[in-house]
Amino acid sequence: MKVLIKNQQRHRPLDRSTILNAASNILSLINQSMAELSILFVGDKKMLELNSMYRGKNKTTDVLSFDARIPVDISDGHDVLGDIVISVPQAASQANAAHIDFYDELRRLLIHGILHLNGYDHETSPYMSRKMQKKEEEIFDALKKMD
Repeated sequence: MKVLIKNQQRHRPLDRSTILNAASNILSLINQSMAELSILFVGDKKMLELNSMYRGKNKTTDVLSFDARIPVDISDGHDVLGDIVISVPQAASQANAAHIDFYDELRRLLIHGILHLNGYDHETSPYMSRKMQKKEEEIFDALKKMD
């Protein structure tokens, strides 16, 4: 498993080991422990730019996923899943509004992004939305037990 983390925001410092541990555990929980993933942390200005460019939505968002699905070594099952981009200001705001820990919100966004990279899409139908939400909760609960 290879998880690459890049921080391009100045909103707040990030604990890379906490994020790496969470991402690694999430990938293990969904049987993607051999996968490669990159995570980019940005501010709202960059997230607005990306959301506008790739989704045609002229507003910021909390997380974006960019699917790659590039087989690196088919015999070992290694895949490059793709990239997840997280807006740190959005994550902090959502954590504050929900009265939860900032890193719990980052875990939730990582789960959401990784599920998108694995074919889940809450925007296709109400059924898929419920299915994705149930899977997110299941993974989050399992993740909390691992900590």
